[in-house]
Amino acid sequence: MRLTVMGQYAKGLPEQACNDEEEEPVFRADVEKRLESLKWYLWHGNVFRALDEIEDLQTLLDGEEEPSESGGKLLKALNEFHTYIEANEPFIPNYGERWRNGEIIASSFVESAVNQVVSKRMVKKQQMQWSKEGAHLLLQARTKVLNDELDQTFRRWYPGFRKDNPSQPKEAA
Repeated sequence: MRLTVMGQYAKGLPEQACNDEEEEPVFRADVEKRLESLKWYLWHGNVFRALDEIEDLQTLLDGEEEPSESGGKLLKALNEFHTYIEANEPFIPNYGERWRNGEIIASSFVESAVNQVVSKRMVKKQQMQWSKEGAHLLLQARTKVLNDELDQTFRRWYPGFRKDNPSQPKEAA
């Protein structure tokens, strides 16, 4: 999403601007191409190259003599994105590899369902609202259910919980 927004800022850049250091024209198309490269590096889990690309873009935009409004917004977004990528580096997967191995690469359908359920109960127009803590606890419980970990957690808390296999029908005595 952030890359999409930055792409929109790039579309608002002037056709060309001069870089102070090299006096070469810097074209909007070059910035757009670099944003695409950045996206490709992140998709393939190459965080080191992605951070390099962000730094190159920052340098490119810092060199503008008269930064445009879009250029200023793009530079601010790049600075924030750099911080975000650095902080989350260990958690950025290689989606290209996952895709080739037939693994799931998106969780948007799950996130959408969670947002819909939680936001419906969190609005002030509802008779019964959830607190932030209550919503967080509910989501933790729901995650345990979806991961088939709830029974195991209850057995750890309550050793006598469901000693019989719940999927086996009870035999008549």
